[in-house]
Amino acid sequence: MTLRLPPLLLLLPCLALAACQREAAPVATPADMAAESAPPAAPKPPNDSPAGQRIEADVRALADDAMEGRETGTPGYDRAAEYVAKRYAEIGLEPAGDDGTFFQTVPLLRATLQADGARFEILRDGKASALKFRDEFLPTPNYNAPEAELEAPAVFVGQAVHAPDLGHDDFAGLDLRGKIAVLFGGAPAAFGDTQRAFHSSGREKLRNIVERGAIGVVYVNTAEDEVRYPWARAVQNADKPSMRLRGADGRGIDTFPQLQAGAVVSAAAADALFAGGDQSAAMLFDAARAGTLKGFALPGTLRLAGRTRIEPLDSRNVVGRIAGSDPALAAEHVVYTAHLDHVGIGVEVEGDGIYNGALDNALGVAILLEAARELKDGAPPKRSLAFVALTAEEKGLLGAEWFAHHPSVEGPLVANLNMDMPMLTAPTTDVVPIGVEHSSLKGALETAAAEVGVALSPDPFPEEVVFVRSDQYAFVRAGVPAVYLSGGVVGANKDQDPKVAMTWFLRNCYHQPCDEVDLPIYYGDAARLATLNARIGRIVGDAAERPRWNEGDFFGERFGGARD
Repeated sequence: MTLRLPPLLLLLPCLALAACQREAAPVATPADMAAESAPPAAPKPPNDSPAGQRIEADVRALADDAMEGRETGTPGYDRAAEYVAKRYAEIGLEPAGDDGTFFQTVPLLRATLQADGARFEILRDGKASALKFRDEFLPTPNYNAPEAELEAPAVFVGQAVHAPDLGHDDFAGLDLRGKIAVLFGGAPAAFGDTQRAFHSSGREKLRNIVERGAIGVVYVNTAEDEVRYPWARAVQNADKPSMRLRGADGRGIDTFPQLQAGAVVSAAAADALFAGGDQSAAMLFDAARAGTLKGFALPGTLRLAGRTRIEPLDSRNVVGRIAGSDPALAAEHVVYTAHLDHVGIGVEVEGDGIYNGALDNALGVAILLEAARELKDGAPPKRSLAFVALTAEEKGLLGAEWFAHHPSVEGPLVANLNMDMPMLTAPTTDVVPIGVEHSSLKGALETAAAEVGVALSPDPFPEEVVFVRSDQYAFVRAGVPAVYLSGGVVGANKDQDPKVAMTWFLRNCYHQPCDEVDLPIYYGDAARLATLNARIGRIVGDAAERPRWNEGDFFGERFGGARD
């Protein structure tokens, strides 16, 4: 799962020039829910149901140190994939990967930024001034050339948003042909939550500037960006490899080769970049907050350079299947997903450098396995069911994107039910269905919830639009209606507040070594979530009609035609 990082810095560990698909999500809940330095007091959760015990056993296996944090492209991830395949076989799922196996190959490129050769120079009035590598700028990895160098005029393009349906165009009156686009992240606050999330996407911004002839890109951090994600942390993470899907020609997919070089500039260095222009950095930061940004040409030229090590590698999705019972509908698939990868081995914290990812997302995979077992133990629904433990979510939803566009099962994908980092560290009476308002899946979910006896709560933070920040969004972009079932927010007792527990985890253990199996995980709630997922899949699988996007829905109108 990915949390709310500034969209510009988010592109660094993923792939700035490749428009990292993985988007931001919330790093903190509201300010009045202050995080504790120690975890909220909680009794040891009981786990006395067979389903809960099976889920716990799978979490302990997948989050064991032997899996080495399950980073994509590592032996630890491969061991985790073998474990899931073994569990599929024990449950009785059909192999549904490549060549009669449980594994679908996902072709990738891995890009690692090289320190030597990094350069950012501002040339004005016959003088050159250089920003300091790491202190003031970071090159972005380039998937198209190991060595990149570019000198060109620059144009500030605001937030690089083109939204004529909302009466907004950051490119009006600007000529980007043969120039470097300089931009801020985000989108105007006046946009609706869904529209703002879509237009904040790094992929959309890069697509916009390339369509207008840009040959380079410079992302500029704001002070608000660096409150959420300090520059020092960006520098620390810049050495980590990023990834992109690899096409049959060996080149990266969606890597925008027109962009010859790129960089991210710190908020502190923005003054130097905008000096001599129509507006100062401070004025532009104020305009961004007010939603009144206007673009302009910067004086002089910029010179960018960087080096990237580019390597091909293959990873694997793990795919199992329950065949549908109706010959007329069995070709259609309801797809269950949970990402198997995590972030691997990193900086040691209190002597521990293995980032085990128990909640993120060993628990999600374990819930998927239990839902598969429940469904396999009953009569098969009319439609087929696919179960996919996905690779490379942490690298940009890449395993999901590959499966959504190159499914290893034959026939259309009609719905996606995703599980990612269920926040089950306090007992609840509800679940939060993220994205259910976009499609007819809402009816199936409401029926299933009533049967299971669990309440449904609205998204407590709709402004964060978590719907675009996990693997389900790759299916949405392929035109497939999707829902992501998140842990609940209504406490089952007065002594434990799920929101406080969530806040503590996000601020202390998200993508840290303390995301381990000794967290107070409520496996009874996890078993309930597995049952709910199984019931939804059965209802959708037996329905007379496949799920559809709601009339006039933003995602349905933008992507719904992709599956037709």
